[in-house]
Amino acid sequence: MSFVTAKKTNSALSIRNLDAAQKLWDYMKLNQSLKQSDVIIALGSNDLRVAEVASDLFHRGMADWIVMSGKCGQLTQGKWPKSEAEMFFDVATSTGVPGDHIIVEDKSTNSGENARFTYDLLTKRNIPAESMILVQKPFMERRAYATFMKQWPRPVDITVTSQNISMMDYPNSDVGTLVDVISVLVGDMQRISLYAERGFQIVQEIPPDVWEAYVLLRESGWFESHLIA
Repeated sequence: MSFVTAKKTNSALSIRNLDAAQKLWDYMKLNQSLKQSDVIIALGSNDLRVAEVASDLFHRGMADWIVMSGKCGQLTQGKWPKSEAEMFFDVATSTGVPGDHIIVEDKSTNSGENARFTYDLLTKRNIPAESMILVQKPFMERRAYATFMKQWPRPVDITVTSQNISMMDYPNSDVGTLVDVISVLVGDMQRISLYAERGFQIVQEIPPDVWEAYVLLRESGWFESHLIA
């Protein structure tokens, strides 16, 4: 890392910005208690640890089926030689999950399509889905819940989970640097409000201090890469 790059990174990751990012991170995590469900749905992303969490849930007997859902999105376009779902499938089978208990949904490119396309596949296979465990990245729990509650065609009992990891420990070679992660987090926070207005998700209450943290990070100028213009 060059001196100039290091100086910019230090400016972006000021204590004030880190505190604000932590507030968003904590808001996005729902910390729900899990229960045995009909199906586990691992939502595709640039983080293969999502598939590891889903596989662990299967091995713990939390559901009889796993759906790996995702073709590619903004963060995985051209990243892997396979779709997100196929990459997740490989992770799951490497842990011992039987391939015939995994459903690969490799056409969706956003969370709404994750829900609709997965519903279609489960319906065609006559697999009940009255209850489900969604597995996502830690800071996308709330968005996943809000989207599926809106987009799933029938009433469903949804719980959401993710890897148990802190914001500071989360970055790796797949998801990028802490600045990268916070940039995506800021973009997702924008979508919590915007997508509810557009009818893509159910409305989520946003505490004033959480919105203030989002505005601070957005106006800092360091975390704009994932924002919708």
